[in-house]
Amino acid sequence: MAKKRRTPEEYSSDPAAQEMLIHAEEIGIGTAFTRADDMAPCNVGGAGMCCKLCGMGPCRLTKDGQTGVCGATIDTIQARNLVRAIAAGGAAHSDHGRDMAFTLKAVANGEAEGYMIRDIAKLRMVAQKNGIEIKDRAPEEIADELADLYIAQFGQQRGEVVLMKNAPEKRQKIWREQNVLPRGIDREVVEALHRTHIGDDQDPEHLLNHAVRTALADGWGGSMIATDISDILFGTPAPILGQANLGVLKDDMVNVVVHGHEPTLSEMIVAASQDPEIIEYAKAAGAKGVNLSGICCTANEILMRQGIPAAGNFLHQELSILTGAVEAMVVDVQCIMQALVGLAENFHTMVITTSPKVKLKGATHIEFDEHKALTIAKEILKTSIDNYKNRGKTKIPQHTEKLIPGFSHEYINYMLGGSYRASFRPLNDAIMSGRIRGVAAIVGCNNPRSTQDYLHTYVTKKMLEEDVLVVETGCGAIAAAKLGLLLGEAGLDQVGPGLSEVCETIGIPPVLHMGSCVDNTRILTVLTQMVEEGGLGDDIDQIPAVGLAPEWMSEKALAIGTYCVASGAYVMFGGASPVSGMPNRMEDSAIVSKYISEGWEDIYGGKLEFVPDPDEMIEKTLKHIDAKRAALGLPAHDPSRFGRGGDERMRELEELPLEERQAALYGAPAD
Repeated sequence: MAKKRRTPEEYSSDPAAQEMLIHAEEIGIGTAFTRADDMAPCNVGGAGMCCKLCGMGPCRLTKDGQTGVCGATIDTIQARNLVRAIAAGGAAHSDHGRDMAFTLKAVANGEAEGYMIRDIAKLRMVAQKNGIEIKDRAPEEIADELADLYIAQFGQQRGEVVLMKNAPEKRQKIWREQNVLPRGIDREVVEALHRTHIGDDQDPEHLLNHAVRTALADGWGGSMIATDISDILFGTPAPILGQANLGVLKDDMVNVVVHGHEPTLSEMIVAASQDPEIIEYAKAAGAKGVNLSGICCTANEILMRQGIPAAGNFLHQELSILTGAVEAMVVDVQCIMQALVGLAENFHTMVITTSPKVKLKGATHIEFDEHKALTIAKEILKTSIDNYKNRGKTKIPQHTEKLIPGFSHEYINYMLGGSYRASFRPLNDAIMSGRIRGVAAIVGCNNPRSTQDYLHTYVTKKMLEEDVLVVETGCGAIAAAKLGLLLGEAGLDQVGPGLSEVCETIGIPPVLHMGSCVDNTRILTVLTQMVEEGGLGDDIDQIPAVGLAPEWMSEKALAIGTYCVASGAYVMFGGASPVSGMPNRMEDSAIVSKYISEGWEDIYGGKLEFVPDPDEMIEKTLKHIDAKRAALGLPAHDPSRFGRGGDERMRELEELPLEERQAALYGAPAD
């Protein structure tokens, strides 16, 4: 008997996705959604109770007191599995940073065709912060030295990764006391794999201590390097008008979808698509031009810098091909489904791989090289244009939504105070007065085992109603964009009165798009600058803020969650826990789960929890934010104090005694 499948509405909350899923069913094509229904997850492996690290297994621990052949206990096995996942996730994002550093080096030496240093101010600021002399030096000379410094962080064997000093001083002191400051990015990944080899580290807490060190090497190392250099080479993001969802595909143009994570490729394809030679080539093929759009984090990269529309997030990669309108899907690294090639065979779409690290059997491979970037980008586009003549019937869902992306931490600083008084003081003051109850960073992937976008958008909307400012990256940001939450107008009818006042005064959306998943480091920078501004404690763990990944699915998410916890944040993941064990059957199966929550909280002030119920996630978030407010002596959240017209409020305040007037304006201290 065939397993019952979910309906399109149960697969996705996005109407464009629902339309394409109905179409897929009509023509008999499977997707990640249907495969998720057909493939029941392994309850042993999914709970972290399976070890396959040597040839004596795999060992499945499902009974009380059971051990692996080597004697490994459930807590050791779960810790090893989690450490390996964090190492893999950290390696993926950090390798992105390494490639960006090599590109910066090539640009500095005039060896990278088509690239240039676009943000000289950021180059000088980053270089100066890292002790590099900038006076009377050309940008290329500064960039060359900065590139060498950043490249050295990967192979460094002793000392400390240099960007760790960007964290608050108190946080650095905790890391030193716990001996988790990373010595070199690659060294920590290698040691994680060594420690988890058969017969090595078998103390769960000791293993998880190194998980923190490995994750920090990513968050305050490789990922931060990637963000810095992307801004230097392609420009630091600032608000720009964009569009999202499958309706951005065009019937009368050559549609090229870029998917993956590294902006070196996508930014050059954007440049090539605007070249008169390529436009004429497309017109000669019978199209009006080339229409670029993005999927996944590549979408975020070119959306926030160039305004190139986002066709969708992770689970839209197959759906975009199902439209029949995509001439080529051009991919580089990470989050690329192997199913794309088989799916594309039902249409005319070419899947073009470009990275020396990633090949898909059956795809066309055009290897990208930064030294010949523009030439190769044009070759990719001409190959795509040549495929236009093979297009058949199309079915493009007419669903798009406008959004304002591009809120880098530099722009947030500027928007709060202008060019001459840039400061996080207005944000801190808004939190201290209670207009903003707290901050929620909602990030991460889509997962076909949950309803696409639903958890992201449900939690986001509830946070906004409670005067919680939301910052988002990655696929979560695109989910909110498709719902219209990344526009200023959303503050008028979907946001609490205090947050609405702030959004309308500054002129910002209540959800700030901060970039791709590698740009979670921007959130760390914002939190650090809030600490440095004063009034919200002297470390990140005192700020009324929470990190949420409602639909997580990748190892990168585990690395991100861990470095945020080590930085002092309370982080909650939706969905299944990879270290849940079977508490009803095994008394010791909750050791790891308890340690990454309570144990890490005792050490770092942050904790990691897996909370599948979104309402419980919301309740825990608000409870945590309110507890942090109380600890800082800030007034309790009271939405009734805000939301009325300024003139009306001022007349009421003028009638109050001085002390009551000050309390009404700035909040009474907590008892």
